[in-house]
Amino acid sequence: MLDSEASTPQTEALGVSPVPASTDLCDETSYPEGGLKAWSVVLGAWCAMIPSMGLLNSLGVLHAWTSTHQLKDYSESSIGWVCGAYGFFLYFAGAQAGIWGPDQFVLGGLSAGTLFTPAVSAVGHWFNVRRGYATGIACTAGGIGGVGFPLIILFAAPQVGFPWAIRIIALLCLVLCTVACLLLQTRLPPNQKAGASIDLAALKDMRYGSTTAAIFLVEFAVFIPITYIASYALHVEVEETMAYLQIVFLNLGAIPGRFLPGLIADRLGRFNVMVLTSLVCAVLTLALWHAAETNLAAIICYAVLFGFWSGAAISLTPVCISQVCATEDYGKRNGTTFTIVSVGTLTGIPIAGAIQQRDGGEYGGLILFGGFLYLAAAVAFAVARGICRGWSLATKF
Repeated sequence: MLDSEASTPQTEALGVSPVPASTDLCDETSYPEGGLKAWSVVLGAWCAMIPSMGLLNSLGVLHAWTSTHQLKDYSESSIGWVCGAYGFFLYFAGAQAGIWGPDQFVLGGLSAGTLFTPAVSAVGHWFNVRRGYATGIACTAGGIGGVGFPLIILFAAPQVGFPWAIRIIALLCLVLCTVACLLLQTRLPPNQKAGASIDLAALKDMRYGSTTAAIFLVEFAVFIPITYIASYALHVEVEETMAYLQIVFLNLGAIPGRFLPGLIADRLGRFNVMVLTSLVCAVLTLALWHAAETNLAAIICYAVLFGFWSGAAISLTPVCISQVCATEDYGKRNGTTFTIVSVGTLTGIPIAGAIQQRDGGEYGGLILFGGFLYLAAAVAFAVARGICRGWSLATKF
C-alpha cells in the first residue's frame, strides 16, 4: 500500500485525484492511456463481461420465468437463493482470479466469476487517468447482455423450450469467451509478495476498509430491483411479455449508465459520483417505484432511470478500489473486496424475497428495504471519501 500519490499535468488538467501506482514498477506517465493494444484489451474485457455480467443482469427475467414455470411451487425466498448463488459465485471466484491474473482463468473459462475480475484488472494495466472511462466502456457489455439474453429467453423459450433458449445463450457465451481469451493481456508483473489470495488484514487500512464497506452496501442493494422488477410487474398484473421487458428496459438504461458515469467520474471524482448515483437510486426506489403500484408508465420510467443511475455500481466500484491500493495489488484487493461483497449478493435477494413473503406477497416492504440500503450506501461512500481525502465538499476524489 502506498502512502503517497504522484500528480502529473495530465491528472491536474482533468481535475482528478491520481490513482496510486507502484513506484518501482511504473509511474503515472507510463500508462498507455490508449492505443491499439490498450483498446483491444478493453474489447476483450467487453467480450468477457457479456457472459458474466450479462447473465447477472438477466436474473430478473430468469427469476420471473422460473417462479411461474419450473419453480412455481417454491417460495420467493427459496427462489431468491438460486439467484443469489449466481452473484455469490461470480464475486467469490474473483479472489482467486485476482491473485493468479487473467491468463490462468480466462483461458480456462472456469466460470463467470473468473471472467469478471481478471477483465477489470487487465483494463487497469493499460489505463490510469482514463481508467473510469475505459472500465465504463467495458462494462456496457453487462447492459447489452442484459438486453439480449432476456429477449432470447422471452421469444425463444416459448418456441423451442427453455433448455434450448439457455443453450443458445451458452453458444453466444462460448464465442465471446474465445474472443476474450485472444485479446485480454496484462502489462505489469504481478506482485510476488502478494501472499494469500484473500487479504482480510488489508481491511485495517481505513481507506480500503471503508471503501469495501460502501461497495458491500451498494452491491447488496443493486440486485434487488434487478431481480424483482419483472416479478413485481407480473404481481400488479402487467401483461406477461411487457412484464418481462422491464428487465430489457432496465438494461437499456444501464448501457449509458455504465459508460457516462465513468467519463464524468474521471473529471469530478469516482467517490463523488458514487455518492450521487447511490443517492439518486435511493430516491427513485423510495419515491417512484414505491408509488408506482399498477401504473405501467411509472414502472417503465423507474426501470429505465434505475438502470441508468445504478450502472456506476458495476463500472465504478472496481475503479474506486484502484484509488486506494497500489496497481500491482489491485487484482488481490479487488478480489478480496468482492469476496466480501459476495456474501451480500448471496443473502440480499433471498432476504428481500423473505420480506415479500412475510408481507403476504406484497412488494412494499421489499422496495423500502432496497431503497434504505441505497441510502446507507450513499452515506458509506461519503464517509469513505472523507476518510480518504478529507471532508471538503469541493474535493474531487
